[in-house]
Amino acid sequence: MYTASQLLDKINKYIADIQFTRTPKGLYEPVEYTLSLGGKRIRPVLMLMAYNLYREDVASIYEPAAAIEVYHNHTLLHDDLMDRSDMRRGKPTVHKVWNDNTAVLSGDAMLILAFRYMTACPAEHLKEVMDLFSLTMLEICEGQQLDMEFESRGDVTEDEYIEMIRLKTAVLLAGSLKIGAILAGATAEDAENLYKFGMQIGVAFQLQDDLLDVYGDPEVFGKKIGGDILCNKKTYMLIKALDRADAKQREELNRWLDAETCQSAEKIKAVTELYNQLDIRSVCENKMRGYYTLAMESLAAVGVAEERKKELKNLVKLLMYREM
Repeated sequence: MYTASQLLDKINKYIADIQFTRTPKGLYEPVEYTLSLGGKRIRPVLMLMAYNLYREDVASIYEPAAAIEVYHNHTLLHDDLMDRSDMRRGKPTVHKVWNDNTAVLSGDAMLILAFRYMTACPAEHLKEVMDLFSLTMLEICEGQQLDMEFESRGDVTEDEYIEMIRLKTAVLLAGSLKIGAILAGATAEDAENLYKFGMQIGVAFQLQDDLLDVYGDPEVFGKKIGGDILCNKKTYMLIKALDRADAKQREELNRWLDAETCQSAEKIKAVTELYNQLDIRSVCENKMRGYYTLAMESLAAVGVAEERKKELKNLVKLLMYREM
């Protein structure tokens, strides 16, 4: 079996070697630029790892694995435009380097390229894979829409939030794992358990991001702490704080949420102190660990030798506790 690091090297090289020979270059240069920014490549690596649980010829699915990464970067390109983000992975975003229209069109091209790469899978699996891939993409759009709607709502519930992050974040991890299993010829039961594993670990990852935005080390986390607090983002942390606060605490929290002008550091400090009073860190950690436990149970149900699942377990542990 391959290690996660070896699979990362392989898919990085494959993606770096992709040549866009069609014209006009103005359409494809932003695509090349976006893919050149790198990233953890978690999704294609998970697909390759799921495949590698059953088969060794991982090179045979590099193209479908690349499809997942191209699609993921398509979503990031459009997210950056929607959020008016200036930087991505330490470099200017596409709409800043070029313009808004180019970001829309090149992002659309990436979506189509992702479809084309995914159709390279064997004919006997084509319909099942494409049905799952297209459903996953649709669900991600649904999650993004929910996230946008939550911005103007003050009554978002915990269940609604979990469903939103399941759709927006977790389904692509789940889909990547299940497609890898399908392409390897795994049983339907194993493929479904890997899907559940990806879904549960994906929710845990997003809860971890919510936690780290407040309590993480900015040097390790890779961005400034408190960004979610400053923009009043409806995170698990905020939803639980509003749910657990007494009248006085809720009044203070709403005062900061409604403040049109304030010092950033002051707001972050005040809201974090309220989280501390309400023990929100422990609440979020417990929820996150609950999903992690469920994920490990789903992985344990996959019918391959434990030794073959060891690398997948180690990767997830590394990702879960990298900044904790």
